[in-house]
Formats: sequence, structure tokens, C-alpha cells
Amino acid sequence: MWTDRTEILVGKEGINKLKKSQVAVVGIGGVGGYVCLMLARCGIENLTLVDFDKVDETNINRQVVANTKTVGQFKTQIMKQQILEINPKCKVTTYDERLCSENIEQIITKNFDYVVDAIDDISNKVNLIKHCKEKNINIVSAMGAGNRIDVPSFKIMDIYKTCNDGLAKIMRKKLRENNIISLDVVISEHLPIKTENKEIGSIAYYPAMCGCVLSAFIVTKIIK
Repeated sequence: MWTDRTEILVGKEGINKLKKSQVAVVGIGGVGGYVCLMLARCGIENLTLVDFDKVDETNINRQVVANTKTVGQFKTQIMKQQILEINPKCKVTTYDERLCSENIEQIITKNFDYVVDAIDDISNKVNLIKHCKEKNINIVSAMGAGNRIDVPSFKIMDIYKTCNDGLAKIMRKKLRENNIISLDVVISEHLPIKTENKEIGSIAYYPAMCGCVLSAFIVTKIIK
């Protein structure tokens, strides 16, 4: 079996827990795409993918769904195909739409063991977190992975213990306004590079590493 090497580490019970678990990944970009692939390779067989966006040429440098042949296609559909090529038994549900207040109740339900927040947009990020907290759905959020080029180092911690991350600073303020007192996040230990460009720079391995750490966090939570 293709899961034999994983079973050595987590045992049959762990494999069964992973197979039965349900995870939603919101945002199938640089971070979220790698989360999907890692979870699929770990044996999770129920994945929900949410992203309104299509692949752009500028995504090719860092997003696993992006190459010269996939430009213009929905990211969720490309990712679904990649997941099924890893594990044809995986049940993959896709939503080619932006998660918002109008559809969040339908898409993000209490059935999920974990929700991964890999959204770039702050308002929708806050809405997703608020929804999950109100419904007692486990959620973990990605913070900044851009404007960094050194050897990546990521940690998982509560957002109120974070520092040196611009996105986390904004999110802390927004979460306080919504009376959210805790949130697990994956955050870089390294300071971002200051550039003169208004756009955030990104290199291939940084969002990939963030996605891998997110995946490791979810897998260890599920098997325990």
C-alpha cells in the first residue's frame, strides 16, 4: 500500500483517523496548494477546496497549481486533479467562489475536523475565523510568508504571542474587535525584507514551507 511508510509512524489507528477526517482548505495559492498536497499524501480522504481564483502567469514562481499549461484555469480544479492522481479514493469537494458572508454557512460546516485559513484578503480572513470560532470548528491560519528569502523557519503559536509580522499585527487588532481571544497561527520567525515595491515579493520555497508546517500541525492533531 502507498500508505505503508506513513503507517510505520502513525499506526493503523492513525491511518484510519486520517482517512476518516475532513479538512477544508480556503485559499489554494502558494501556501494552500502545498497544504492540499501534503494532506492528500498523508492519507486524508475528505478534502474541501475553496478558491475563486484562476491561475495567473505570475503564480508560476511559487504555486504548485501553476505552470505554463494551467494559466487561466481554476486553481481548485487543478488541485482536485492533482489530489486524485495521488489518491483516487479521496473525496474532493470544490467551490470556485470567494468565501464570503453569503456562502460561508453552506461551505464551512461543523463536519470539518479542521479548517485551514490560507486567505490573503483580511476581511474574508476575519470572517472565516469568526465563523469557525462561533461554530466551534477547529481552525489554523497562515500569516505572512512574503518578502523573505533566507532559510525558512516557521512556528505554530497563538496569534497574541506573535511579533514582527505585519499581517499578524493587523489580524490581532481585528480579532480583538470581534472578541476572539485565541487563534492558532503559523508564523515565520524571520523579519521580512523591506523593498521599494508596493507588491509583496515571494520565492518558491517560503509559502511551500509554510504549507508543510500547517499540514504537519493538522496531521498531528488528528492522529492524537
